[in-house]
Amino acid sequence: MMAHLIVLPVVLPLVAGILLLYRRQGGTYLKRMIGVGSTALLVLVGIALVARAGSGDVTYYALGDWQPPFGIVLVLDRLSALMVLLTAVLALGAVVFACDGDDERGSNFHGLFQWQLMGINGAFLTGDLFNLFVFFEVLLLASYALLLHGGGKARIQAGVHYVVLNLAGSALFLIAVGVLYGATGTLNMADMAARLAELPAERAGLVTAGGLMLLVVFGLKAAMLPLYFWLPRTYAAAPAPVAALFAIMTKVGVYAILRVYSLIFGEAAGPLANLEQAWVWWLSLATLVAAGIGVLAARDLRLLVAYLVLVSVGTLLAGIGMGSPRAVSALLYYLIHTTLITGGLFLLAELIGQQRGKAGTRLVRGRPLQQGGWLAVLFFLGAVSVAGLPPLSGAIGKALLLAAAEGEQRPWLWPTLLLTGLCSLIALSRAGSTLFWRSQGEPSGDPLTWRKWFGVTWLLAASPLLVILAGPISHYTNATADQLAAPQLMIDALLPSAGDAQ
Repeated sequence: MMAHLIVLPVVLPLVAGILLLYRRQGGTYLKRMIGVGSTALLVLVGIALVARAGSGDVTYYALGDWQPPFGIVLVLDRLSALMVLLTAVLALGAVVFACDGDDERGSNFHGLFQWQLMGINGAFLTGDLFNLFVFFEVLLLASYALLLHGGGKARIQAGVHYVVLNLAGSALFLIAVGVLYGATGTLNMADMAARLAELPAERAGLVTAGGLMLLVVFGLKAAMLPLYFWLPRTYAAAPAPVAALFAIMTKVGVYAILRVYSLIFGEAAGPLANLEQAWVWWLSLATLVAAGIGVLAARDLRLLVAYLVLVSVGTLLAGIGMGSPRAVSALLYYLIHTTLITGGLFLLAELIGQQRGKAGTRLVRGRPLQQGGWLAVLFFLGAVSVAGLPPLSGAIGKALLLAAAEGEQRPWLWPTLLLTGLCSLIALSRAGSTLFWRSQGEPSGDPLTWRKWFGVTWLLAASPLLVILAGPISHYTNATADQLAAPQLMIDALLPSAGDAQ
């Protein structure tokens, strides 16, 4: 069983999705049992993968027993294990929340939810560029349908923009993969990294073009400026459990940049080393500025949380742009924090909107909340954490990133990141006072059920937990950053002959 552990994050949601779509007209209870059960199993699988990757060894699973670089491989290292576990934890909170009735707005919710998990996990585990493209398409196809779950004009409009932009991104991705294959003769990422060390000078231009095209594609997935315009309206329009799961979608783009450019375009790539770094650094700062303005301008709680996701994207990309193992370790800690907290805030916004009557999530005067005390506590917890205030995990993540800045990076990162945090704090304070103090009339709405409370608290409780476990988690992220800084470890694990030749 342990030999097949690496493939389970892909196979488990694939099988569950097939069963759910086959029984699409079946009972709601059965579909919920399969959906929640499969996601809970993914959490256990993710824990086992992290424990296995904790040894520091890079292992792989060769599908069909075709060995790399010729076959399809799934690769497990510290980073991929961390991302699989993070996805499963986020998904469990979202799917339990959805089981309170959101899943009944369409017959295919649970099946599509599982297939999106399959695509996300596959993107984190794949060892070659073409299958990264394939898993991107799987997760995008599922996300197209999930975005439209329940219907509505706003979702259809946002869905059209989302689909068109991602189709263009997919076409560019395929062109980039073709260019890199033509220049290097391989699509296996470890093999491509080994070949770049001996690349003929006349092919350097092609590889540079392919690498920069990939940066555009990954920048679109991550919502990096100027390719972020699709994100705020799309995330704000999506159903709450879908928006919560979408919190990991931008991290797929961040992961792809981190993986591809640390492995293929690492120090051994010669003139092509650190191809992305200058671009990512300056665009990350611009993304932070744009996100800070968007946070202040938001007049709807869902839209505000969507811009907070954009703030996290700029922060994570700044960590990549700094280009040091210390910065990568800091961004990984911050990535765990921001994914779970923003996912929880999307769910919390739904609860608040349900109890405010016609005002919904708009930041205007509305009815008082029936369970306003507990909702206010959760909002305060989420707001303090996502704004980066002590003593919660957001402050630790930002402090680690600020401390990782070196030399000329500090005058740019420190004021930009701190001012963006101030903008977030102002916007969240204004939103909290409007939602919980500026109210009139009698409370309305039904009491919230345990499923919805579980979904929100499961995710928002991650912030104090990340503080309590800051030591072990930082130790893991430090080791992950060191592993990424030594791409030869993966090359030797997948291609022993390449390591012997060198």
